[in-house]
Amino acid sequence: MRPAPRVGGVGAGIDPARPPTIPLRPLRFRELLDEPFALIQANIRPLSALAGATLVLAVLGVLGTTGLVSHLTDGSDAGTGWAVVLATAAFGWLSRLVLRGVSIAVSVADLSGTPTDLRSGIRTAAHHGGPLVIAQIMFSLIGIGVLTVGSLLIITYPLALIWLSNLRARRFVVEPTIIAEHTGYRAAVARSKDLVEGAAWTIGGLWLTQRLLFGVLAVPAFGIPFFLSDFSGTHRWAFITLVVGGVLLVVTVAEIVEATSRVLCYVDRRCVREGLDIHIPGESR
Repeated sequence: MRPAPRVGGVGAGIDPARPPTIPLRPLRFRELLDEPFALIQANIRPLSALAGATLVLAVLGVLGTTGLVSHLTDGSDAGTGWAVVLATAAFGWLSRLVLRGVSIAVSVADLSGTPTDLRSGIRTAAHHGGPLVIAQIMFSLIGIGVLTVGSLLIITYPLALIWLSNLRARRFVVEPTIIAEHTGYRAAVARSKDLVEGAAWTIGGLWLTQRLLFGVLAVPAFGIPFFLSDFSGTHRWAFITLVVGGVLLVVTVAEIVEATSRVLCYVDRRCVREGLDIHIPGESR
């Protein structure tokens, strides 16, 4: 096994400036589900500002794109409908990229004992922008490929989800590795597979459980537009705004929770595999 690299506050045996929000020790499955919310609460200002700004910009981007297409197609229902779907998918993807990178940057800073603001988190994520974009592209391609193959037969879809959960688990700590250890994409993938070895199915179970929780969250979020339409009416643009806002709200919340979970799993696996939680007396930054 490769030795733990020295990467500032997340290097083994290095004391942080202040105790991190989460305990630096191996975490149980229940803690991997619960602790992301503690990490979010501890960094509520930068993460809430990030969520709000990303959500507003994404909704405006979808509405602007849809309005342009609707104008070019003379208000065609088919053209407007496809514009909404494709624009929501595109801006949702971009939102996830930004949310994941910045949320992980903020969480890694918390673990190192150096609280950061939103600007610092954005600068850190931007500094690692290349590897993070590649990771996001591969994340999407793997998901689309596996689910497309699994959807050929209805009975194979659950098996495809299980297969996808294992693939997701093996790359679950790629982004935290990129930011915390300043590595490129290929090195981060190899590092992630090394760290996750022996716990792929546990982390895969965590990924599936979070999907179920996000599904429960989505039910009231999708119900809000239909409730508000009773007051706003079923006018096309009002309803489109409400539906798009509901979808992107779920994407925003889910991505921040998943991003912090990735950091927790990174710390957990570093503790288990490399003794990150072992203090070396006399060693300083």
